[in-house]
Amino acid sequence: MIVDRNGDIHDDDNAELPASNDAEAEKQQQELLIKCISEDLGFSTGRPIAAYLIYRCLVHWRSFEEDRTTVFDRIIQKISAAIEARDSNEKLAYWLSNSCTLLLLLQRTLKTSGSAASARQRRRTSSLNSPKENQAPGHPERSVSDGRLVGALTDISQVEAKYPALAFKQQLTALLEKVYGVIRHDLKKELSSLLGLCIQAPRTFVVSPRGTGSQGTDMAQQASMAHWQSIIKILTNSLNVLKSNYVPPFLICKLFTQVFSFINVQLFNSLLLRRECCSFSNGEYVKAGLDELEHWCHWLTEEYAGSSWDELKHIRQAVTLLILEEKHSKSLKEITDDFCPALSMQQLYRISTMYCDDKFGTLGIPSDVVASMRAKMIGGSSSPSVQDDINSFLLDDDFSIPFSVDDIARL
Repeated sequence: MIVDRNGDIHDDDNAELPASNDAEAEKQQQELLIKCISEDLGFSTGRPIAAYLIYRCLVHWRSFEEDRTTVFDRIIQKISAAIEARDSNEKLAYWLSNSCTLLLLLQRTLKTSGSAASARQRRRTSSLNSPKENQAPGHPERSVSDGRLVGALTDISQVEAKYPALAFKQQLTALLEKVYGVIRHDLKKELSSLLGLCIQAPRTFVVSPRGTGSQGTDMAQQASMAHWQSIIKILTNSLNVLKSNYVPPFLICKLFTQVFSFINVQLFNSLLLRRECCSFSNGEYVKAGLDELEHWCHWLTEEYAGSSWDELKHIRQAVTLLILEEKHSKSLKEITDDFCPALSMQQLYRISTMYCDDKFGTLGIPSDVVASMRAKMIGGSSSPSVQDDINSFLLDDDFSIPFSVDDIARL
């Protein structure tokens, strides 16, 4: 059987016939499947061919109904090896797409309860397993009656799954979570070095009143924003790789939402740990970079961006406080309700006590407001030295897997 790039199935007249011995024939068929999925089989109508090839073979061999088989372990080992190799982002995205699709097919196929009689009846009447009319003797049965490997999900019939099939589904779920985690980790790692450069304004950064900037000033500002532009480029490249491998928008959205949460944590924590970053001019610089990210989210559309922009709320509100005009006239209620509702009292106190206006030399948050922050902060904590406790104001990164098997089944 030959599967072409469009997902069509053809008989291979030059292929060797399988061995007459059932065990040997099964071994040869498994070898052929493993050999096929070792290559990049591409996509057909936006669907990964490898996932459908694996699924159709397993249905055709009735592997889901076997009490004992080695095929599941061999498939898992092959996919695991491809993920562990980490050859490229393309390869990881390819297996993210395939493992997600295969898991979806398994979720809609495998049943864990029901009568054995009804299962046998389904096996007798299943079009996937019954001989076709006019089929020549000795030819292998085709997986799909219309010759299409990548069929519609309406072609799926449920089968009574035995333990090996259910274990295979669990292993595949773990692989899907693993490859998602690897892609997320690699993307965060690529961004980390740049984020460290984006928290403090370079000397060349200048914010000019609208319409008054000279050509030299504009060029200097563009040069100072190079790190932010590099971040946009990394995010865009990652998006293109995922889309070219037809990773479901649902997973892309989850990935970017967590990556933006990581950006928020890195920038916000750096701001609160470095006194020199809590300045008016630095607030302007970070805001200019956040504006670039906001434009990118709008370009990305809600389907892929989801709540990514909202994940930056801590650093956005901290920057708002840094560049807030007439701070000396603001009350604590105005600050907490109107400008920084997401920030804790420890975080507000930290920023307020480290802030300096290096641009205009204006006054910062009034001392009585800072004292009120400290009183509320200590009053709400069992530790008198809570303002010195670093864990009381830093954010934690999210390492969780933000989807479940049920989420995949709804795709």
